[in-house]
Amino acid sequence: MTAPPARVILICSGKGGVGKTTLTANLGIALARLGETTVVLDADFGLRNLDLLLGLENRIVYNAQDVLEETCRLEQALVKHKQEPNLSLLPAGNARMLDWLTSDDMKKIVGMLAERANFVLIDCPAGIETGFRNAAAAAREAIVITTPEMAAVRDADRVIGLLNTQGVAPVQMVLNRVRPKMVANQEMLGVSDVTDILALPLLGLVLEDEQVITSTNRGEPLTLNGSLSPAGRAYMNVARRLRGEEVPLIDPSRERRGLRARLMGKIRRTTGLF
Repeated sequence: MTAPPARVILICSGKGGVGKTTLTANLGIALARLGETTVVLDADFGLRNLDLLLGLENRIVYNAQDVLEETCRLEQALVKHKQEPNLSLLPAGNARMLDWLTSDDMKKIVGMLAERANFVLIDCPAGIETGFRNAAAAAREAIVITTPEMAAVRDADRVIGLLNTQGVAPVQMVLNRVRPKMVANQEMLGVSDVTDILALPLLGLVLEDEQVITSTNRGEPLTLNGSLSPAGRAYMNVARRLRGEEVPLIDPSRERRGLRARLMGKIRRTTGLF
């Protein structure tokens, strides 16, 4: 029986700094934990960071450039995660690759990865320049991540248009760093505002969570140890939805009320004042 083709998913954004690489790292770990053989490809050759977020920066010997130049085998360049054996990283090459890398090179690399994995996640450089176009040429589907800010949403809309012209489908959205209090006070775009503007299916909703910063600095994605933080649960739910599971989206207002109740309960237990 022939194995189903690998899911090759571009993870992209228009604006930088909206959480694209963090999503790639956490989603890669989450899919691996769910039993899916997963490879994450760092396609941001100018500013590579995926290795740092996965805690693998000290284990890199070869990279995508070495594979393309045939100075090493693909197996030598792939870095297997220490704690999650179903996940491997193919690191980006150096910034000089930007001068000569073509869409055909990206297709070649991704084709090799797709032969050995159920999921290939491409961490795409931000923006809409050559790096984005090369990465998009090798993708079969895409996740656009944005935050509820006008600049980020406008840039995401531009990216969606380019994905459509390149025939990438389906394209889904993850809305990151949502702050329920600001949404309720109309100080931030609401979920429905963003979905109306971008007209994409909502794959995941990630609340603002300070633990994301801590986990990023440690090189330990929240999904690695089954974090119960709001963001950790959201990333895991995105992975489950990608696999076809029916997982309801969180209600941001209810999540905020639940967090307040947990905090008040902790205060009562630790102080005995209530």
